[in-house]
Amino acid sequence: MNPVLSKMLFACGLGLSIPALADTWLIRDARVFDGERMHAKRSVLVKDDKIVDADFRGGAPAGAHIVDGAGRTLLPGLIDAHVHAYRHFELPLMFGVTTQIDMFTGVAAMQQISAKMRSNDNRTQADMYSAGTLVTAPGGHGTEYGMAIPTLTRPEEAQAFVDARIAEGSYFIKIVMEPGRPGHATPTLDLPTVKAVIAATHLRGKLAVVHVSNLADARAALEAGADGLAHLFNGERLSDAELAGFVKLVQQKRAFVIPTMSVLESIVGMREDDVTGDAGLAALLTKEQAAPLKVTYGQQVNAALMAAPNQVVAALGKAGVPLLAGTDAGNSGTQYGISVLHEMRSLVQAGLTPQQALAAATSAPARAFKLADRGRIAKGYKANLLLVQGDAGSDIGALHHIVEVWKDGDAVSPLRKAQLEKVAQELAPRTQPPLALPAGGRISQFSADKLASPIGIGWMPSTDQFAGGKSSVELKVQDAKEGEDGQRPLAVNAKVQAGFAYPWAGLAFMPGAQIMQPADLRGAKVLRFRVKGDGQRYNVGILSSGIQIPVNQGFEASAEWKEVALPFDGFKGIDFGAVTMIAFNAGPKVGEYQFQIADVRLVNE
Repeated sequence: MNPVLSKMLFACGLGLSIPALADTWLIRDARVFDGERMHAKRSVLVKDDKIVDADFRGGAPAGAHIVDGAGRTLLPGLIDAHVHAYRHFELPLMFGVTTQIDMFTGVAAMQQISAKMRSNDNRTQADMYSAGTLVTAPGGHGTEYGMAIPTLTRPEEAQAFVDARIAEGSYFIKIVMEPGRPGHATPTLDLPTVKAVIAATHLRGKLAVVHVSNLADARAALEAGADGLAHLFNGERLSDAELAGFVKLVQQKRAFVIPTMSVLESIVGMREDDVTGDAGLAALLTKEQAAPLKVTYGQQVNAALMAAPNQVVAALGKAGVPLLAGTDAGNSGTQYGISVLHEMRSLVQAGLTPQQALAAATSAPARAFKLADRGRIAKGYKANLLLVQGDAGSDIGALHHIVEVWKDGDAVSPLRKAQLEKVAQELAPRTQPPLALPAGGRISQFSADKLASPIGIGWMPSTDQFAGGKSSVELKVQDAKEGEDGQRPLAVNAKVQAGFAYPWAGLAFMPGAQIMQPADLRGAKVLRFRVKGDGQRYNVGILSSGIQIPVNQGFEASAEWKEVALPFDGFKGIDFGAVTMIAFNAGPKVGEYQFQIADVRLVNE
């Protein structure tokens, strides 16, 4: 639901390096959840990237790394069965998530990670099995994120559309049935087209997973032959007849369900306080990574609307329907890796046992998506493992206490240590005073021959061309005077063109002594500027150290000059002690834009 794919800058950031292979490990005398059953005491032997004995007995092999499992639970690396992965590919490993099922991302990101997996060179980030580009209608859900994607209009187009996705590398096909909400209708595929896409998908031996957001569409998707449902639906409790009928239909169709409790909770204004309030887990998130967990789609908490998903999860679990733990990470209120721990807690609160929740994040998604080498602790399986303190089979909260994670047989602890140090450094108190701002706070000094500023490098064009885009911009200082001291305004004429996932063009201010060097702007609290233009909407985007995607606030350039004031606290997640760029951009909507800007200031009020 609403993946923030509109922010697909730097789509394939990679993690740190750790040793190529970890030779032999023996995790001895642990409580072992093998993906389906809990074993009170077992030893597991790992060699290179494979489990060679899931019930090892005898002396430790020469040279093996010995890990004491007493009082601990060993389980398969966790699988998040619903994400939108476009960044932070290493982050899931910090929380024991070694595999992500992606429901819609950029084709280039999908292809790059798939290539690394094929060459057995993906040890420093989570593996990913992706749908690539989802199947949606023109103007439908999935088209609103600033990246041009193919769409579908008729059943006759289904086979060619599906074949094109498979040719790009899609592991399965994701289909959208999303009519929107009252007052905000969304174009969606009609049922004949959905049926045709499912049939075309099955003809090629692929799974068809359908996005739904209401009971009627969930039933229709199952009747049409969907292999699984991506999402349950918010609402008050279903009637006994509705619930029984839905459960029976899921059973009859032998489908799996990914409830995505995490994002459903975000929609009703609920936060993941159980994980964000855990100091040990929070210490693994940078400010940027923690920021999405501080906001929710729902502006006010309405927990009553979780009645339906909680009720349905309990009934499906009791009926033995495969339930898969999926977070919809990439959305507000969620984050990769850490949200899986919350998702499993929500499943338990809804009525699953802890062991059912463990299966929902290990063997169940592996079986549903036909991942033959993971999700179990068994001979020959991939050595993706998670060791936690305590008994996770009776207390799902034990997953918060991570002892070690292994990815392809390599211990992730070096990566976790580096992440902890990075976060600690980011949070360390600053001893230097903020940068001294000019009198009055003005940072724009536009003249016919120079776009100057009293601080930093100053002003320059900003476009997506550095990332392979095709947008362009022309900056021209005007002869007319506007603002105090007769300051000249700057005209920005931008042409935003398709060619990049999130096209943009505009004007950038660099506050540091070098390009993208951080500057401490804590001496100000508000960005003020005067603007006029063509009546279109624009964005002010700010970057700080460690953040690769700008945090935006919008403004309108009306026909008459007006002052815009944007409080710094509206740029959630930005470290104003280390600002690297402030940009005034047009996009991502393709088209031509014109605005003038003057008297840009950093002030305290």
